[in-house]
This record gives sequence, C-alpha cells and structure tokens, in this order.
Amino acid sequence: MAAALGVADEAVAFAAELVRIPTVNPPGDAYADAAQAIGDRLARGGFAVSILPAEGRPEHTPRYPRPNVLGVLEGHAPGPCLHLNGHFDVVPPGDGWTVDPFAGAVRDGRLYGRGACDMKAGIAAAVYAAEAVRRAGVRLRGRLEISGTVDEESGGFAGVAWLCERGFIARARTDYVIIPEPFGAQRICVGHRGVWWFEVTTHGRTAHGSMPFLGVSAIDQMAPILEAVRRELKPALEERMTRMPVVPEGSRRATLNVNAVSGGQAGEAVQTPCVADRCTAIFDRRFLPEEGLESARREMHELLERVRGRVPGLRYELADRMVVHPVETPPGSPLVAHLSGAIREVCGRGATLVASPGSYDHKHVARIAGVEQCVAYGPGLLELAHQPDEYCDVADIAQATRVLALAIVDLCGVAGG
Repeated sequence: MAAALGVADEAVAFAAELVRIPTVNPPGDAYADAAQAIGDRLARGGFAVSILPAEGRPEHTPRYPRPNVLGVLEGHAPGPCLHLNGHFDVVPPGDGWTVDPFAGAVRDGRLYGRGACDMKAGIAAAVYAAEAVRRAGVRLRGRLEISGTVDEESGGFAGVAWLCERGFIARARTDYVIIPEPFGAQRICVGHRGVWWFEVTTHGRTAHGSMPFLGVSAIDQMAPILEAVRRELKPALEERMTRMPVVPEGSRRATLNVNAVSGGQAGEAVQTPCVADRCTAIFDRRFLPEEGLESARREMHELLERVRGRVPGLRYELADRMVVHPVETPPGSPLVAHLSGAIREVCGRGATLVASPGSYDHKHVARIAGVEQCVAYGPGLLELAHQPDEYCDVADIAQATRVLALAIVDLCGVAGG
C-alpha cells in the first residue's frame, strides 16, 4: 500500500514522542500522558476514543492511575473486528546507557530509548498502519480497534486483562487480535511457554549474632535448597525441549531463574546483631506445554522434600505468586495466513513462525476473552527488550507499518460503494 510508505516517517516520530513519555513500571509513571497522546492521535484519524481507567484494580490509585485507551473505527458494512493492542508501560531503564533513555533520539537509522523496541514502536506502527489505510481512501467493511494498555510488564492485569474482563475484547465481538510486540518485520509469534512464579520461605530461630549457635539461620537453611536447584533441577530442565518454535533457541528448553533472595534484616537501614529467622527466595519457572503446571509443581515439591531429608530441622513453605499457562494460536489460523501474505508482499519472502520465550498479553486474550485468533507481530529485535541502549531500526518500523496496513485491509475487508 503506497500510503504506508508516506506515513513511515510519521510513525517513527510518533514512536519517539512516546519514548519521551517516561511510563516506567513500577510504579506506573506518566500513564495518563501516554494514554492521552495515543488517544489524540487516534482521534485525528477518525477513531472514537475512550479513556478507560482500570476501576476495581488495586494498582489503580489516585497517585498512580491506570488509564487504558481504546479507539474504535466502525466499519461500513457487517464484517470481522480486528483489534490491535500495545502496552505503553516500560521497565525501569537501569544502568549502562550511553544515550538518554528517554530522549527518543534517532541516529544512524535507529530510534533509541527505553520502550523504543518494547513496544512503543509497535504502537506507532499500528496507529500509522490505520492512518495509511485512511489516507488511501479505503472504506473498511469490518470494525478496526486500537488500544494502548498499562502494566504488561507486571502481568497486564490492569491492562489487557481488565479490558477482557469488562468485555471490550471478547469472543462475541472480536474476531482477530494482533499485538505488535518486537519479533521483527518477518516473524509472527503464535504463543508462549507457561510461567510459574513461586516463592520458597525457610524458617529459623533468631538469636544474638554473637552467639549464633543458640539460633537457627533461615539463610543457612535456604542455601542447600538453592544448591539443589542448581545441581539437580536445572540440569534436568536443560534436557527438555518443546516442539513450539520458541526463540531464541535456548528458550525452547524448560528454564528456572532465581529472581530474588531476601533474609534476615535485608533492606533495613539499621542492622542489629540477630540470626536470620526467615529467608525467602523467589523463582521464575518457565514450563513447556509438554510438562504442564502440575508436573512442574510436583517436581519442585519432591526436590524440597529430598533436601529436607538431608538437612535436620529444615522448615519451609512453598507458595505460588503467579501462574500463566502456555498459549498457542491454533494451526491453520486464518489470521496467520493473512498476516503471512502481507509479510510476503512487503518483505518479498514468507513469514517465520516463532513463539515467545516470555509471556505477553496473548494469555489474557486467549483465556479471559476466549479469542483464539491472536498473534504478536511488530517491529524490533526481541533480544533488545529491557537492555541498555534499547533501540528499534527505523526500517523495521516502516516495514511493519506497511505489513499491518495490508493486514488491516485483508482482515477487515473492503466495503463496496
């Protein structure tokens, strides 16, 4: 579509504008500014725009409100509804940057900044794909929707999950969902592995730090658990590989990461001489569809029991923090077929189907809204997400915008007259 070429520079400029809004999560800074910027741009393109605060969610507070934005462009005849969704929250920038993470600088064919790749370039590509369709004078048969949502980086419960629970995305009204996460202009993401975040807490007995033999250190009790995870569980997980085309290759295996360990007086400004009576380790287990959640739980419980048999007096608790089951777009998906055709037309070669190493909002679309026809497709390199000097290639934004414009026309259809 020739009009998509004309909006490419505007898409990059809009992505840079969004990068300059520091929507850092946690805690949820500047969300209202980002929602307003997206809403204003959609309104100029003819969308009916609503700002939808995530009422009822504990994250939605007066200090840190959780506003989602939804633009709706009604079709000119009965036809399918296509929903494009992108999250505008970003993780904290962290250290190691050589550029200002919130300057939105464009240099040497790249847009730099926190969220440039994950996923403000994707939001811009979606918005300007719709604008390209409008400028081309195409009258869509079906309804086109574009949403910008909050909190994906912390689970998406006040964002896409909330929209799905309130029926804004639902099987009864939504036929297709495309989430422009950064998988590259020639790749379609059809799902992700499962996630089990859990914590293990060990309990000791406090005593004076000068007489530690009178107490029991919960930190010492945690140490053999962490060692057993390293020596026994991780090697077993590395032997398992899913049939799903997860990228990068190392993520096709089951994985386990220790997110955090906290014990005793960790984080307190003033220390006192005490034996730690409590220690908690948080784990991030990515399980394969072939494993399932209950198998992963059972395996961890058995490991803990083995350690208890080796460590006299070990007391522990195992508790869930978050569970996300694997999701996968059904084989033979018409959404994948249409998007693949658009990629072939723009890029000159067929699409590569991949699956995500981490979860994204596909999980809520599939399990809450019941919409099976959902994929991720958007500009950027997945490996750059959350990294210092995050960037997105300008050429990638242009290609993805053109692909999405063609997909909009193909999926919504063209009205006669």
